[in-house]
Amino acid sequence: MRLVQLLVSDRQHDTVTDFLDSEGIDYIRRRVRTNEPDTTKWLIEFPVPTDAIGYVFDRLIDMGIDEEQYTTVISLEGASTPRSESLLDRFASDFDTLTRLELKSKARDISYDLRSFLVMIFLSAIVATVGLLMDSPAVVVGSMVIAPIIGPVMTATVGAATGDRKMLLHSLRNQALGFGVAILGAMLCSVGLQLGGIAPNSLDVSTVELISLRSAPNWFTALIGIASGAAGAFALTTKGSTSLVGVMIAAALIPAAATVGIAAMWGASRLAVGSLLLLVLTLLLINASAFAVLWWFQYRPQRQGWLVSADSGTWLVVVTGIVLIALTVLTAGAFYEQSSFEQTVNHEVETTLAAPEYASLEPVTVRTEYTGPGPFSSPETVTVVVSRTDGDSPPPEVAETLDRRITESTDETPIVRVRFDSYQYSNTSRVNVPSRPSPLGT
Repeated sequence: MRLVQLLVSDRQHDTVTDFLDSEGIDYIRRRVRTNEPDTTKWLIEFPVPTDAIGYVFDRLIDMGIDEEQYTTVISLEGASTPRSESLLDRFASDFDTLTRLELKSKARDISYDLRSFLVMIFLSAIVATVGLLMDSPAVVVGSMVIAPIIGPVMTATVGAATGDRKMLLHSLRNQALGFGVAILGAMLCSVGLQLGGIAPNSLDVSTVELISLRSAPNWFTALIGIASGAAGAFALTTKGSTSLVGVMIAAALIPAAATVGIAAMWGASRLAVGSLLLLVLTLLLINASAFAVLWWFQYRPQRQGWLVSADSGTWLVVVTGIVLIALTVLTAGAFYEQSSFEQTVNHEVETTLAAPEYASLEPVTVRTEYTGPGPFSSPETVTVVVSRTDGDSPPPEVAETLDRRITESTDETPIVRVRFDSYQYSNTSRVNVPSRPSPLGT
C-alpha cells in the first residue's frame, strides 16, 4: 500500500475529491498553511494499492493536477479503510509500473554519493584485477557484488526518459569518472603486483582464461549488455529489488575495465584497446536498452526542449552529445569489423576440421584478439581449442592449415594457436560420439 499526499488549491479541491469518490478511494482532507505568505490550501491524503498508483496519477494529470506541485508517496506496512479491501481486489492482478515520481526516487535511492561511489568502484576494480590474474571466477564475482555501477546507469536512463537534464548529465559524468577510476585502480594494482614480485613482468596476460574472454567486443558480450540493461530498467519500474540485477550489470562492465588496466600495465596494447572497446560498447548498449525499456513503458519528458534550453548548461549538453555520437560511431565500426572477422574465422575453423584427416578433432572454442587498427607491434592472435580422442598419437598439424586459410579469407596475418584437450575412453564401443558442433567464439 502507498499513502499519497496531495496539495491542491480551492479550485482543484472538488475535482480531486469527486474523482476519489468515483473510484471508491477513501481520503481525508485538511486546510494547511504553505510557505507562501497568507496562503492556505487543501492537503488530501488517501491510501491506495501500489499497483493503483500509476492509474491514479495518470487520471490526476489528465485533470490538470501537476504531480510536482506538492506530492508525496509513502510506503505503508498496511492500511485499513472502509473500502480498502475492494481496492486491493480490484488492482490485485494488475501490473502497473511506478509513477515518474516513484521512478526517480527509486533511481536516486540506489545511487551512492560521488565520493562513496568512486571509492567502491576503485575497490571493486582491485578485487576484479586480482581475480582475473588468479583466473578465479569466484573472486571476479565478488568484485561484481560490491560494484555500485547500477546507480549511475539507471539514473542516466531515468533522467533521459523523464526529461530530467540535471540527473542525466550528472549520471553520465559519474559513469565516465567511475570507469576512469576503475581502470586506474586496475593499473595501480597491476603495478603493485609487479613491483612486489607477486606477478611476473613477463606474464602473457592474454593467455589467462578469464582475461582472454574480454579481449575484444563480440556478439556474446553485446547480447549480455542489452539483456542486462533491459533487466535493470524493468526491475527499476517495478516494486522489486534491483540488487541482483546490479550484479549482472557489473558483471558486464567491471571485469572489462579491470582487463584494460591489466593489459596496459603488461604492455599488451592490442588487448588493452580491444577490452576498452568492449567496455565502451557494453556500457552504451546497457544505457540504450534500459532507455528503450523505459520508453516502452511510456515514460516521457513532460515538456519539450528540456535537453537544450537557454541557460549556461547548454554547452555541456552539446559537448556530451558530440562525445556520445563519436563513441557510438567508433565502437559500432570496430564491432562490425571484429564480428565479421570472427565469423570468417569460425567458418574456416569448422570447414578445416570437417576434413577427413582431422576426424579425431572436435572444435571447442575459438577466440580472436582485437583485429582493428591501432599502434600494435604484433599481429592479432587466434586461439583455437579442440578436443581429440586419439590422445596416444601425436596431434595432427592443423595450426599451419588454419593460418593459411584464415589469411586467405580475411587478408589478415594472425598468429594461430591450437590447444588440444585429449580424452581417453574406457570402452569405445559404448561411446556415443555426438555430431560435430559449431565452434563458439567467446
